[in-house]
Amino acid sequence: MAKRLQVILQDREYGEIQRMARSRHMSIAEWVRQALASARRQEPLGSVGKKLAVIRAAAQYDFPAGEIDSMLADIERGYRSGLNP
Repeated sequence: MAKRLQVILQDREYGEIQRMARSRHMSIAEWVRQALASARRQEPLGSVGKKLAVIRAAAQYDFPAGEIDSMLADIERGYRSGLNP
């Protein structure tokens, strides 16, 4: 499903966006979509404090772990056998 986003811009702002879009041979709508996608990638999701709390909680545990090569081989065998989706 798609949603429409309506934004009010001053004439000067609109003109700048229009020039930037034209310089990249794209529509204003496509330029805005790409600019918003770039902004979303740069904006961290969730609070840093919450992320650190989760990492600290996980770091308290001391479980044995297998050798990475053995674990990767087991995973690959599972993929080949069709057991993993």
